[in-house]
Amino acid sequence: MTPDRPFLGVMLMLAFCVLAPLGDSIAKLLGGVVALSVLVFVRFGVQAAILLPIVALRGQGFRLPAGILLWTLVRTVLHILGIGLMFSALRYLPLADALAIAFVMPFIMLLLGHFAMGEYVGLQRMVACAVGFVGTLLVIQPNFVEVGYPALLPLGVAVVFALFMLTTRKVARALDPIKLQAISGIQATVILAAVLVILPTTFGELSLQFDASTWGLLAALGLIGTFAHLFMTWSLRFAPASTLAPMQYLEIPFGTAIGWLIFSDLPNGLAAVGICITVGAGLYIILRERRLASQSANAPAAV
Repeated sequence: MTPDRPFLGVMLMLAFCVLAPLGDSIAKLLGGVVALSVLVFVRFGVQAAILLPIVALRGQGFRLPAGILLWTLVRTVLHILGIGLMFSALRYLPLADALAIAFVMPFIMLLLGHFAMGEYVGLQRMVACAVGFVGTLLVIQPNFVEVGYPALLPLGVAVVFALFMLTTRKVARALDPIKLQAISGIQATVILAAVLVILPTTFGELSLQFDASTWGLLAALGLIGTFAHLFMTWSLRFAPASTLAPMQYLEIPFGTAIGWLIFSDLPNGLAAVGICITVGAGLYIILRERRLASQSANAPAAV
């Protein structure tokens, strides 16, 4: 077990918030020329290629603690699904809008805790969830009018990454982040290789005949994605999720800036209002949860 070091955890999450939308922007650039299955396969293949030698040189080996293998496999499958859904969404939606819709995740985590795990959720948090969903619908509406059902893909991203974050927190303290990401890269590469062999054209025309610039962007996608999620995993190793969750909303302004610089995309008026509502409601829930947890921790013990 590693003791919490909140400042280091926050700085690592900040690095993730910068790198993640940058990687998404590269995926958006490549979406029109590279099949989805190839895009995701290269993303995880580069991760495995980078981290496997590092793990070997450090002499760590790849043996996992008892009970962790299944959780790492679940985490890997969730990671593949989440990235695949996000890359699909980015083929249709502006970067900032896709990120904002996906940030319905805190509300989904709260509702999952209530309905699936029997946790108590009070009236104020339910109201905040409802407000957050309204904000998300305001972002979805103009995109749905323009592109149809693909505007709903980021909702799938939110559900999957809510589960991914919970799973990551469970295994991040038991494994070194580099080793965890290396194993995840191996698992994902094997799974996706099987998909490419069994269903070669299901997710787009299977081709590896790219020019040098496309290969360069693919390599950059793998590098940025690897280090982004390494930083995220590291951050959860050093700080609790309740501390880091508000930081993740920085992805939206960073994504908006990157989307404007690369694609000249900015949210329209309705979507911008929805983004503000969603962020505000999400931060309210996160900060309220932190305050309640602090009050509970500081309450005098019963005698």
